[in-house]
Formats: sequence, C-alpha cells, structure tokens
Amino acid sequence: MKASPRRVSVAPMMDWTDRHCRYFHRLLSKHTWLYTEMVTTGALLHGDVPRHLAFNDEEHPIALQLGGSEPGDLARCATLAQQWGYDEVNLNCGCPSERVQRGAFGACLMAEPALVADCVKAMRDVVSIPVTVKHRIGIDDVSEYAFVRDFVGTVADAGCEVFIVHARNAILKGLSPKENREIPPLRYDFAYQLKRDFPSLEILINGGIETYEQARTHLEHVDGVMFGRQAYHDPWILAEVDALFYGEPPSTFTRADIEARMAEYAARLLASGGHLGNITRHMLGLYKGAAGARGWRRTLSDNKRLARGDLSVFDEARGFLQAEATA
Repeated sequence: MKASPRRVSVAPMMDWTDRHCRYFHRLLSKHTWLYTEMVTTGALLHGDVPRHLAFNDEEHPIALQLGGSEPGDLARCATLAQQWGYDEVNLNCGCPSERVQRGAFGACLMAEPALVADCVKAMRDVVSIPVTVKHRIGIDDVSEYAFVRDFVGTVADAGCEVFIVHARNAILKGLSPKENREIPPLRYDFAYQLKRDFPSLEILINGGIETYEQARTHLEHVDGVMFGRQAYHDPWILAEVDALFYGEPPSTFTRADIEARMAEYAARLLASGGHLGNITRHMLGLYKGAAGARGWRRTLSDNKRLARGDLSVFDEARGFLQAEATA
C-alpha cells in the first residue's frame, strides 16, 4: 500500500516514541508519519536487532531514525531497516547532546556536509526506500541562512529528496538537549526559504508547533509539519489530523474508545511477557484538560499495580472520569 504523504508527522523522541507509543498514536491517526527513537548504528550492528527494530504492523507509515557517521555502517543498518519493513530511513543531523557528539554524529554533522552526503549516498546505494535527513538550521553562533542552504544543497546532490528542518540552531556546548529545544530562537523563515530555493525537494518543518492553526500556516510554505512534544503531552491533537490534513471524514471515535483499544493491546502484551507500565506511561496525556484527568493519570501511574500487570487499573482510572461526568 502506498504510504501517505508526509504532511503531518510525529518527531523521533528519545525514551518516548517507542513501539507502544507509536501504536497508541496510530490509533489516533492512520496517516500521520511515525518515527522511531534514534537508534545508533552501533546498537544495531553489535546489539539486539529485534529489540531495536521490531514494530507493530499497524504502525505504517513508519521511519527508522539512525544515528551514525560512518557510511558503511549506515548502509548496513539501512539494509536492516528495509528488511524489517520500514518505509523510510532518516539520518539524525540535529541532536545536540554531548553524548551524541562524542559519537561524532547528530547536529555536529552539519559542519561536515560532504560526509553527510557520503552517508546518504551509501544508504541510497543499498535500499529502495527513501533516505531522509533531519537537521537544524545552524550550529553554535552560525546564524547565516547560507550555512543551512549549502548543507541542504550538498546533501541533495547525493540523492536526498526529503529534509526535516528543526528551525533552531543547535548549541553544541553550554546548553542541555532540553534547553536546545527551547532557548535558540525559532527561524521558520529559513525553512520557508529552503523550499523556495529547492522547490523540487520535500521540506518538512519542526520546532514549536502546537496547534492546527500553526500547522496550516506552515503548510502554506513547506510540504509538511512535524509535531514534537505537543503530540506526546496532548496526543488527542492527532485525532483530527486525518480529517484536517488528509481529506478523511471527521473521526467518530472517542477518548474512551482509544483507551479501550489500548487496554486490549496491554492485555496482549502482558500475555507475551511485557510490562504494563511500558504502555500506560505513553497514555497519560490522553485526557489532558478533561474533568477527572488527574485521578485517571494517578491511577495509571501506580507502579506497584503496573508491576503486577493489574489490568483493573484501566477500570479504576475510568471511574475518576465517570465520577466527574456525573457530578
């Protein structure tokens, strides 16, 4: 089946966008593109491949984000991604953490566009699925548009046709990853200009997007928008994506319908030896803003019951919502 256009996607987020989170998000939107957490080439080449690459069939369209800077290693990992059924391989050129920098990849790669081009070419030579790049608009105190323009131009010459632009600089020294998501100013105009300068490329924009209205505004200038932490903390924002951005009829499911399907999913996971808390932790924002949501969250965060695999937490949690509804 042909994958949906990348008009809307959810960003790769470490410790968050695992397979359980992605299954949850897929229940809310069938067209939104989903991305894995970043997986390093070392983890795949020397670690547990199924643990890193297994996913639910329902998650399509899904992209694997790789962290690495050695073309041969990335090519081997891209081959694995295609073998496991991913729809896209994405190279991380945007993460500013010092741990990632010590591995010589992430945002520091923006200083080496020729190397990134070699990495992209090596992957494209061995797979037929798209190879894409997620990057910042600059690093440290480099603030000229020409820097990101030349980076994109060089990597595009190697065959990359899709660029996901986190529209902030990455400060490689002195700011934490969290601060790097908040302190460097957003420069959406850089992403817009990239689309004007490279009209044949697919340009997606990421960073600070929290509402449908903001998404619509960006889509007047670029090809796609990527929600980040907003989609995690308030996942219900995905419930209208298919209708608003993909021409589908308005959704008829409720939060309770989604919760019930996640409870069924949890039961299946427990039957195969999984941990209940690995699922419920991703659901805590489902009722954000609703009456009784605090009690619902508190119940689904009861570590002792979660460790026992006590599925009755779903019924008890729902009771807080029902009590508020009838108060």
